[in-house]
Amino acid sequence: MKIAILDDYQNVALDFADWDSLGAEVEVFTEHIGDQDELVRRLDGFEVVVAMRERTRFDAALLRRLPALRLLVSTGRRNAAIDLSAAGEQGVVVCGTGYRAEPTVEHTWALILAAARNIPAEERSVRAGGWQQAVGTGLHGRTLGLLGLGRLGARVAAIGQAFGMNTIAWSQNLTEERAAEQGVTAVSKDELFRNSDVLSVHLVLSDRTRGLVGSAELGVMRPGAVLVNTSRGPIIDESALLDTVRENRIKCAALDVFDVEPLPVGHPLRTAPNTVLTPHIGYVNDTLYSVFYSDAVENIAAYLAGEPIRVMTP
Repeated sequence: MKIAILDDYQNVALDFADWDSLGAEVEVFTEHIGDQDELVRRLDGFEVVVAMRERTRFDAALLRRLPALRLLVSTGRRNAAIDLSAAGEQGVVVCGTGYRAEPTVEHTWALILAAARNIPAEERSVRAGGWQQAVGTGLHGRTLGLLGLGRLGARVAAIGQAFGMNTIAWSQNLTEERAAEQGVTAVSKDELFRNSDVLSVHLVLSDRTRGLVGSAELGVMRPGAVLVNTSRGPIIDESALLDTVRENRIKCAALDVFDVEPLPVGHPLRTAPNTVLTPHIGYVNDTLYSVFYSDAVENIAAYLAGEPIRVMTP
């Protein structure tokens, strides 16, 4: 049996699980393969593919071109980049893995603190022989806004409260009762964007959240506000965001996710002012990788035994 592990950017997948226990030929692909024809060529003959989150899209067209594929393992509990219906039609079993929210929560706060205290610029200054460059923004007594108060948003709110921040939130389905359970005040969408000193995005990407943060929303944010996105890039209108940071209408946009990933080399966000950028590493830590890859090996073993586990269905 041949197993392909895709998009292992750090070349660490083999270190996080006992792949030898499967008695299979395992090949690791460390570079993202964005061209579908090239991906089909590289995956020819592989019966099992392990995909890291949504780094590679498996649509109906691609699945039809992979006749040897029988098992597709996606890290995480869901994957919007996999056409589950098409996989079923092709006889491909799709399995997920466990997940932990803590890494993304921690990285959200890393971005908030980096933006509030101007850490990237100050770090560059010290290395270049300089010293203090700007005045940081305090968080105690300021307002943290959550665009989405699910599992991740609620944990980010709790840390904000520990910093002494006021916490407010909005989403399409959020009720006052649900917000109050987390010590958070439910507000309108307009109030969220107008009143947040830090606004953190924690929504699932869907038809109704795509482009949810556009020119109108960005236009009412406070000049000293920090906008953080560790969810999905397309929730924020990228063009409107570029205009906002270029015109200094907010303090900073701290982004871990983008419309196209990996972010193209010549993308304007790479040189945009008032930004802190990380390469979608919110979930990338040793704890979660252990869960992902150990569960992937377990999924493959169960499939080989004729009893698939953690099967994802449309």
